[in-house]
Parts: sequence; structure tokens; C-alpha cells
Amino acid sequence: MKQFSLLVVLIIIAASCVTQKKYDELLESKIGLETNLANSRDSLETALTTISGLEQEIRDLKSDTSKLGDKMRSLTSDLSKLSQDHEQLQNNYNNLASNSGKLTSDLAAQQERLMTLKENLDQTKRQNEQLSADLAIREQKVKDLEEILAKKDEAVQALKKRITEALLNFKESDLSVSVKNGKVYVSLSEQLLFKSGSTSVDPKGVNALQQLAKAIKDQKDLNIMVEGHTDDVPISRTSQFMNDNWDLSVLRATSIIRILTKTGVSTDNVMAAGRGEFIPVATNDTKEGRQKNRRTEIIITPNLDELFEILKVN
Repeated sequence: MKQFSLLVVLIIIAASCVTQKKYDELLESKIGLETNLANSRDSLETALTTISGLEQEIRDLKSDTSKLGDKMRSLTSDLSKLSQDHEQLQNNYNNLASNSGKLTSDLAAQQERLMTLKENLDQTKRQNEQLSADLAIREQKVKDLEEILAKKDEAVQALKKRITEALLNFKESDLSVSVKNGKVYVSLSEQLLFKSGSTSVDPKGVNALQQLAKAIKDQKDLNIMVEGHTDDVPISRTSQFMNDNWDLSVLRATSIIRILTKTGVSTDNVMAAGRGEFIPVATNDTKEGRQKNRRTEIIITPNLDELFEILKVN
């Protein structure tokens, strides 16, 4: 991301004297950086898909645990019945033994049945013990997975609370803080950050971004994506380095990242993305809708690597 920012600065400084060959080289570099950005976004989506898979695994484990519990209770019932049969046969055996000679044949048959029942009883006990052990392992895994996801949710909610408190002095119409899909979304309107068509952040926008940066700069385990969004109205002025809304949204995102990193956010944690007019939140057919679409979204996700390591251990 540092390379991308430096490339943009170099392109702007050398705009008046750049040759066609140099421009092609810069364009190729820009495309490569945008490809890296797409790959980073895919990695983030893969992490979220993994979280979804963990939640499904919890549901499956709970279902399996319930089934194992039912089977264990059934085997316990069978064990109790076999124990009763064993006791009854033992009593019969003792009675037959007291009658001695005349009941020798019956005694042998009862003894054989008794031995068979004893073997069945021992086998059922072993199965019950194994099922009990399996059930305990599964219950512990469910507990561990639930704790991991609870920690993730707690981290996201704590992050949202800290950011919300840092931005209390700004109008609700200018920005909002919400949680979606395990990520904290800070949405800032164009009127807070930029003049129409500009990539320079207004002083009031700089203040908001500095407050946000101060709230998160000491937390190093964050992934921060800055996304620029526009309406579908073409830009009024084009240049060699800004041809459309897509370019405008990218340059705005990088302007915001510079303010965040200058205020203390680690450059290792941030990425810039330009989404142009392609992800609107309202219709572009009205003035109000277009105004809502001209926004910047700062998407903040706690790094879940440590939690995934806990999962691997288990």
C-alpha cells in the first residue's frame, strides 16, 4: 500500500513531463497494485467464510452431541436391564446349585446363558464408557468453538463502542458506525470529507479522521479497508490521471489513509480501495440518493489469527 501511495505522488509530480512509455509503465504498475488489492480483499472474505464454517461446525457438533447423548441414555437403559437379568440369573443359578444332582442339566444351560449375558454386559459397559469419552470430547470442542466466536464478537462490539465514543461530536447525518458480518463499518458522507470532485479532505473531515485514528491506533491487531464510493454522475473534469469516478474514489481513499497513518495508525494495517459508483446504498435517480452514495466507508476487522491458532490446537 505504501508503494501505491508513492506511485500516485510520483505520477502527480511528473504529470507535466511524463513520456508515453513512462505513462504505460505507471499504468501497468497501477493495474498490478489494484490486482494486489483485490487479492487482499479475497483473503479477507476467505477469513469471513472460515468464520461462517466454524459456526456451521458448532451447529453440527451440537447435533452430534445430542444424538450421542440419546444413544448413551439408551445404552445406559440397556445396561440397567442386563444388570437386572444378570442378577436374576445369578439367583437362579444359586437356587439350582442348591438342588444339586437332579438339576445338573438345567444348571449347565443356565450357567452358559449367564456367561453369555456377562459377556454382553461387559461389552455394553465398554461401549458406554467409549461413548461417554467421545461425548466429553465433543462437548469440550463445542465449548471451545463457542468461546472463540464469543471473543470475536466481544472484540468487534468493544471496537464499535470505542469508535462511537470517539466520534460523538459529529452529526449523525455526516457519519455512522455499525456492525455487519463481524466487521465495524464507519461510513462518512462526502459533505464531511470533500468538496465536489475534490480529493483533498476538508478540515472538519481531517478532524473526524484524526479522532478515529486516535481511537484505534494503539490496537495493532486490526485490518482496515478504506473504500471510496461515488454516485453515477461522471466527473466534470478529467485529467491524465483521473478519468472517471473510479479514479476519484481511489484517490479519495488514499487521501484518507494518509491522514490515518500520519495520526498513528500502522501502515501495515491499512488498505485503500476505490469502488466508484458500483456499490450504491440508494437510488441515483434523486439528489438525496446521490448524496448518500457519495461516501467513504472505513471497514475495520479484528485480526482473528490468534483465535484460529487456538482452534488448530483444539
